[in-house]
Amino acid sequence: MEEKDRKKISKTGRKPKNDPAVNRYSINLNAEDNAKFLALFDQSGMKVIAHFITACIFQKTVKTVKINMDAVEYHEGLTRFFSQFRGIATNYNQIVKLLNSNFSDKKSSAYLYKLEKQTGEMKELLLKVVNLTTEFEKKYLKKE
Repeated sequence: MEEKDRKKISKTGRKPKNDPAVNRYSINLNAEDNAKFLALFDQSGMKVIAHFITACIFQKTVKTVKINMDAVEYHEGLTRFFSQFRGIATNYNQIVKLLNSNFSDKKSSAYLYKLEKQTGEMKELLLKVVNLTTEFEKKYLKKE
C-alpha cells in the first residue's frame, strides 16, 4: 500500500501525452525516389519529416516555397544601382548650386551644358536598365 502511495506522490519526468503515437510504419525507397522525397520535403519548409509524411498521406495542404536566387541577385544589383543613382542625384544638385553661386553666367552655362550632355547619357542608361528589368521579369519571374 505504501509503495502505491509513493508512486502517486512522485511527479518527476515528462507528462504523458493524451493521445500518444505508438503505431509505426516503415517504407524503403531507392536512391532516385529518396532524392525526390527529400526535394519535396525541402520545398515544403517543414522541420520534421514525420509531419511532412502525415500531411502527404492525409492530403493536408503542404506549402512549398521556391526561391529564385537569380532574381534575388538581380534585385540586390538593382538596389545597389539605385543607391548609387541617388548619390549621383545629390551630387548633381550640389554641383548646380555651386556653379550658380561661384561662377559667372557664361562659365556656369558652359559647365551646365557639359553636365546636361552627361545627364542625357545617364537617362539612356536608365532606360536600358528599365528595359532589362521588364525583360527579366517576363522571362524569369512568371507569376503562377
